[in-house]
Amino acid sequence: MTTESPPILPADDYAMRLALDQAQNAWLVGEVPVGAVIMRAGQVIATGYNRPITTHDPTAHAEIVALRHAAQLLGNYRLPECELYVTLEPCAMCAMAMMHARLKRVVFAAPDPKTGVAGSVLDLFAQKQLNHHTALHGGVLAEASAKLLREFFAERREAARQARDARRRAAAQAPGLEADGLAALPALPEVQEFPEIPVGDAHYLPLNFDPPQDDPQR
Repeated sequence: MTTESPPILPADDYAMRLALDQAQNAWLVGEVPVGAVIMRAGQVIATGYNRPITTHDPTAHAEIVALRHAAQLLGNYRLPECELYVTLEPCAMCAMAMMHARLKRVVFAAPDPKTGVAGSVLDLFAQKQLNHHTALHGGVLAEASAKLLREFFAERREAARQARDARRRAAAQAPGLEADGLAALPALPEVQEFPEIPVGDAHYLPLNFDPPQDDPQR
């Protein structure tokens, strides 16, 4: 893997900025801001951004979305002349999808120390046992991508804090409300205790009611 490189090529800078635009789209719909772009011979083939939450699809990472669009557009699940640009180091799922697509090259921006498999947690791209090896380049506009992620999560934490504070204020102002803003549940009625029944013995509890007077069998 190559993460330390000479000055960024203009083509890489251009493509990664497009990927960052896609990451902004993810933020706008409440997703973690990660974006991807697939290029072929300098032309944009497909784009994608994170959407697992909005589509209820755990596989809908930015890279997978872009790969699906590119494969459908080109009519082939193999993309050997294409390069994929993504704003965050790929996870294991996305890395293997890239290899299955036979991508010519993968370029990513910020490293992911928790799930990245292009050198952070492990390096799937360097596994000699695999039957395809995609060229890899990391660190292109890494700070811009990392800043976007930091700002997103800071905003999410602040929103969560404000929601907690609002619930606490509501609970303090409205008697009978718990800290989460929900009404306190009434106490459960006492449960009638029945006499202990020895195991193996038949026992009938008395039913305290009189049979109807017009019932000839009673």
